[in-house]
Amino acid sequence: MNTQGEMANADRVTRIRALNDQFRTTLRGGSVVLTAGIVVLGAETQKRIINAVQRFEQFDADNDPWGEHDFGALDVDGEHVFFKLDYYDLERAMHSPDATDPAVTERVLTIMLASEY
Repeated sequence: MNTQGEMANADRVTRIRALNDQFRTTLRGGSVVLTAGIVVLGAETQKRIINAVQRFEQFDADNDPWGEHDFGALDVDGEHVFFKLDYYDLERAMHSPDATDPAVTERVLTIMLASEY
């Protein structure tokens, strides 16, 4: 049986996952950062990579141990790509005080080549 704390944490993770999926799939509600390795691939490849990140659904225990859908690894046009979502305060000076609250959180999606990690 779950304790109240475990239930509250599960609700928190569910909320964060929903916000992450919403941002990742729409690219609305945060900022997207492309690393130098992604930029040099050119606009068409960047579009294909971004579209693949938006459609990504292969979350599992290896790439999503906390259940927040905040990381993924995929291959696009022969490139091994990672994406990572981070939660900052609105000034992006420090971590968000509450990643479940869009009013105090700036989501940042970084897309990079695996070799840049």
